[in-house]
Amino acid sequence: MELVGASIFLLVLCLASLMVSVVQKKMKQGVGKLPPGPTGLPFLGNALQLNSKDVFHSLFKLSEKYGSMFTIYLGSEPVVVLCGYELVKEALNDRGEEFAARGSLPMLERFNHDHGVISSNGERWKQLRRFSLMTLRNFGMGKRSIEERIQEEAQFLVEELRKTQEQPFDPTFFFSRSVSNVICSVVFGNRFDYDDGNFLILLNLINDTFRIFSTFWVQLYNFFPNVMEYLPGLHKQLLKEVDQLQEFVRNRVKMHQETLDPSSPRDFIDCFLMKMEQEKENSLSEFSIENLVITTFDLFTAGTETVSTTLRYGLMILLKYPEIEAKIHEEIDRVIGRNRCPAIEDRSAMPYTEAVAHEIQRFIDIVPLGLPHAVTRDTPFRQYVIPKGTTIYPMLSSVLYDPKHFRNPESFDPRHFLDANGCFKRNDAFMPFSSGRRICLGEGLARMEIFLFLTTILQNFDLKPIVDLKDIDLTPETSGVSKVPHPYQLCLLPR
Repeated sequence: MELVGASIFLLVLCLASLMVSVVQKKMKQGVGKLPPGPTGLPFLGNALQLNSKDVFHSLFKLSEKYGSMFTIYLGSEPVVVLCGYELVKEALNDRGEEFAARGSLPMLERFNHDHGVISSNGERWKQLRRFSLMTLRNFGMGKRSIEERIQEEAQFLVEELRKTQEQPFDPTFFFSRSVSNVICSVVFGNRFDYDDGNFLILLNLINDTFRIFSTFWVQLYNFFPNVMEYLPGLHKQLLKEVDQLQEFVRNRVKMHQETLDPSSPRDFIDCFLMKMEQEKENSLSEFSIENLVITTFDLFTAGTETVSTTLRYGLMILLKYPEIEAKIHEEIDRVIGRNRCPAIEDRSAMPYTEAVAHEIQRFIDIVPLGLPHAVTRDTPFRQYVIPKGTTIYPMLSSVLYDPKHFRNPESFDPRHFLDANGCFKRNDAFMPFSSGRRICLGEGLARMEIFLFLTTILQNFDLKPIVDLKDIDLTPETSGVSKVPHPYQLCLLPR
């Protein structure tokens, strides 16, 4: 028995040694090419050095030791981390073609299967992005028609908010319903009634998937997808909820196929179906049902949750700083008055409100890591050479909080976007939508929504906190892939 036990021990030891040597060999590939970084463990890489609840701050701590450009290992896969405006700008803008690929994010790949405009790469991504940008513009992105849709939805929102009758309420689904209806009108061709049960179920699913995506379980999945695929946890719930959302989109696509009138396209789905028909003989075309479903899913979910979270966080900030709210009220009364809807053209005459809208987006830093990029070929960068396919983390948080570009980065300060004369001042380090070739498709729409919804609410209401100002906690509830504010309530007093 002792001989058998010793043999088993030696076998396990040999296997462990073999695994260590294989992993270390893989992790050492490219030494002298990749930038230096912390030593990783076999199989685990640097996972134990990252706080899954606040990955950015873990990476920021590592940057203090290894510099603004360093390499970590997620499992055995290298990731190059870029910190600060100068490095991120150089990569995403100056070297945009080389850094244009989507990097590895296993959970995203798991439910999108490399389809759609967010996850795809190469020719598929180019075709889908070009088409999506053109179609969104044709349906009014940045034009009067989409502005009118937002203005209309903002008025629906005001009427719903009046029904709170100055009583405390949680604003989460008030904003989700309104913001979602804007993107629904673009991709599905119609808005939903606020009391529609199916609509509320969808919004619950979107809100929950956004929350779960930043949890410990999904971070583990992104580090060790081959292991986590077989283990229970919240990541399994996320996959089920995403399946439900994608099935909703799939059913909408079927409805559009049955009612399509090529002479009068109603929305994004109709335009995509028409493009599919035009290119049905093209073997290189990427216009398929699967790419339609996933691209529509991308636009629908991202267009709902990020803007509604921004508005929810923004009102929380204004509750804490009533003096800032008062200045916005003064500017609204002076420029817009009480009797007409705010319009996009008002932005140029409202520098303080525009500065606050920008500062909200900078301060809340909603996607601190940004979505990962990858290099499209072996890429000389600074004194290193990054091998083709290597994942890149361009840390947007390090840009939005770069002290060289924002004098008080840890404080909420609208003066970051105002000059000495009180005029609005652009800041090149303002990158909440990322930058370069992979910049968010919906940037124009999101900026319009934030301004119009915010000014419409403050045109009609005063914000009233239900707790002492010092007890309003602006730190995020979760800070993994995305930041989510703590739940809160407020009262609205009609003006």
